[in-house]
Amino acid sequence: MFIDNATMSGLNYLSTVFVFAVGLAVLAIVVLFVIDVTQTKDAVRRNYPVLGRFRYLFSTMGEFFRQYFFAMDREEMPFNRSEREWVDRAAKNHDNTVAFGSTKSLTPPGTAIFVNCPFPTLDSDAEEQDAMIIGPHCKQPYTANSIFNISGMSYGALSRPAVRALSNGARMAGCWMNTGEGGLSPYHLEGGADIVFQIGTAKYGVRDKDGNLSDKKLKELAAHKQVKMFELKMSQGAKPGKGGILPGAKVTVEIADIRGIEVGEDSISPNRHPDIDSVDDMLDMLARIRKVTGKPVGFKTVVGAYGWLDNMCEIINKRGAKEAAPDFITIDSGDGGTGAAPMPLMDNVGLTIKESLPLVSDILHKHGLRQRIKVVTSGKLINPSEVAWALATGADFVTSARGFMFSLGCIQALKCNKNTCPTGITTHNKRLQKGLNPEDKAVKVANYCSNMVHEVEVIAHSCGVKQPRGLRRMHVRVVQFNGKSIPMDELYPRPVIIQQ
Repeated sequence: MFIDNATMSGLNYLSTVFVFAVGLAVLAIVVLFVIDVTQTKDAVRRNYPVLGRFRYLFSTMGEFFRQYFFAMDREEMPFNRSEREWVDRAAKNHDNTVAFGSTKSLTPPGTAIFVNCPFPTLDSDAEEQDAMIIGPHCKQPYTANSIFNISGMSYGALSRPAVRALSNGARMAGCWMNTGEGGLSPYHLEGGADIVFQIGTAKYGVRDKDGNLSDKKLKELAAHKQVKMFELKMSQGAKPGKGGILPGAKVTVEIADIRGIEVGEDSISPNRHPDIDSVDDMLDMLARIRKVTGKPVGFKTVVGAYGWLDNMCEIINKRGAKEAAPDFITIDSGDGGTGAAPMPLMDNVGLTIKESLPLVSDILHKHGLRQRIKVVTSGKLINPSEVAWALATGADFVTSARGFMFSLGCIQALKCNKNTCPTGITTHNKRLQKGLNPEDKAVKVANYCSNMVHEVEVIAHSCGVKQPRGLRRMHVRVVQFNGKSIPMDELYPRPVIIQQ
């Protein structure tokens, strides 16, 4: 076959253009690769250079595709896109206003609607939320400044850079950080945050060689000025009736040393405290910890059966509320989160915070203990409306774990129990941890907390009160099955106080 000079020249030109284009593409990929592996703002791009950019391309185009093919913003689980995007914008300190109209349905039963006031609180009349003293009768009471704080997440379940970022971010925001049941690590302390030390059923960090609670180790922990309170974990949201689970792949030498366990072996806590068989035993344990440490002590629980709470309050009043009462109770929701839990427990056991918070608050009120015992609540409360609802319903403080994970850059990959977290938050794989820069993420943690408090204040001012804890049940209406809403103070009226 004869090819004339003109054709050959054209082919040469096209081949040259093709080679040049391929070269440009390769160069562009190389440049993007270098940019991605050296930047510290984005963990996904740093861990997955170039390829990680497609996630954001598809995420950006997702709004278009969801209009025609896929689920809308509020149909994803366990946290929908709208919820996660609010946290992301708050963490980056970006504008959090939205256009056109709400995508949230206000008609499903149980939906909370805040009752705006005809004369909202002016910015000039607004007040900063007052600090609250927890454990006023302790040798070292704690003055807590923030209504919104970091819930229990263990070092081990979380990576080293994640704990560092949370610790520094908590200090910057002025909130507390709960250690989770995995013990106190140097990374909790290095940021300078206020620390709540959680004592789980395995007593990690405060156990003797036989696994029993050690007064000596309690004193050593309490000697840290940053350790402000102790929380006895009776149960947690995603796995009530089941102890903590840390897969052996995540039990490093350092973590084993902090917890007092074997390297590389699954760390499974007992499903309850073996030395606590009754309400009396629990109150005795709380009193012991308070006496040894001199600091406020409370307990964390998921509410299922609740008759024991009335019994507890009766015993407290008989013993004397000043000495016998826990300084705080943390109520976790049956739909709370965790790094690893059996699905039957995660899906089916424990009341949600929507039901348990008003119930517990009212029981304490009925027995005259509501002012003595502070109420902390957690469980999927990651946006301002949820935090404001909790304060109006009866909480003094709200804590969040997954909200702060989103502020660190969590993309809800659902790999927390696999040691393969693509953002470096819940993995001990050094390569994946490189994507999480603690200095940058600490700023996002602080931004998220500060913007949360600010927007809860916006809701409070709309309802005509000067600070968030001024919200009451009368400021919220709850949608019923007939589509109409009723005031929450009618749905959950305060009980009459029992005369002691």
